[in-house]
Amino acid sequence: MSETLRNQPLLTLLSDFGDRDVYVGVMKGVIAQINPKITVVDLTHQIPPQDIAAGRFCLMDACSYFPAGTVHVAVVDPGVGGKRRAIALQFATGFLVGPDNGLLSGVLSQNPAIAAVELTNPDYWRTPQPSSTFHGRDIFAPVGAYLASGVPLKELGREINPETLARLEIGKISLEKNNITGSIQYIDTFGNLVTNIPASYVQGKTWSVQVGEKIINGCSTYGDVEIGEAIALVGSHDWVEIAINCGNARVQLQMNLGDTVQVCY
Repeated sequence: MSETLRNQPLLTLLSDFGDRDVYVGVMKGVIAQINPKITVVDLTHQIPPQDIAAGRFCLMDACSYFPAGTVHVAVVDPGVGGKRRAIALQFATGFLVGPDNGLLSGVLSQNPAIAAVELTNPDYWRTPQPSSTFHGRDIFAPVGAYLASGVPLKELGREINPETLARLEIGKISLEKNNITGSIQYIDTFGNLVTNIPASYVQGKTWSVQVGEKIINGCSTYGDVEIGEAIALVGSHDWVEIAINCGNARVQLQMNLGDTVQVCY
C-alpha cells in the first residue's frame, strides 16, 4: 500500500438519525467543509431512536475492522443539550467522539482509553453557539473532522479522567460448574438474539442454551437445523446468539433485551 493511501484520513459515523431526514447529510457537509479529503464510512444510521445499548453494541462490533488512527463519531444522544458531557477519546487504534452516556463504553471495555477530553474548546466546533438539539452537526462532526485532519486531542478541550466516563451496564454473567447465566444484549435486524456470553466460554464444548423451558442445541451453522427451527451458535461478532433458521427469534421466542439465558454444558 502506498504512503498516500496509508495517510488518507478516515472517519466513521454511527447514529439513530435514519435516512429519511437530512441530519446525516448535513453532518457530512460539515466534515467536508473542514477537510474534503476525509473518507467517511457510514457504520449505520438505523440504530433505534434513543437506543444507547444498541448503539454501544454496534460501535463495539465495528471498530476493530478499521485501520489504526480511524476516528469514530457516534451520536445516539437522548440527553443532548443537558448535563451529559461531549467527549473525545483516544484508544489503542483510534479515536472516539460522542456523548458521555455509555455509548462508547463497549469499545472501552475491550480497548481502554489512553486519554480523554471534554469538548470545551469552541474553536473546533461549527459555531460557538451550538444548537441545543443537534450536537452531531455543531460539535461532534467538526471535532471528528479536525481529529482526522491531525489536530491533537489535547487541543479539543479539558482533560478528564477516563475512569469518570459513563458506563452502560449490559448485565453480568454468572459462572457455575456446568452452566453460564447471561442475558440478551442486542437484537439484530433478523431478530437474532445476541447474548453477553463470549464465544470463548463454549469453544471446544458440547453445549446448549436454555430460555425458559426450551432447550436449544449449540451448533456451528444455520444449516445444522431445519428451516423454522431454533438454533444456538457463535455469531460473527464472537458472542453466543440464538436464532431461528430463516425466521425471527425475537418474535418466535418472545424474548427482549435483558432477558435471561443460560448456557449449559
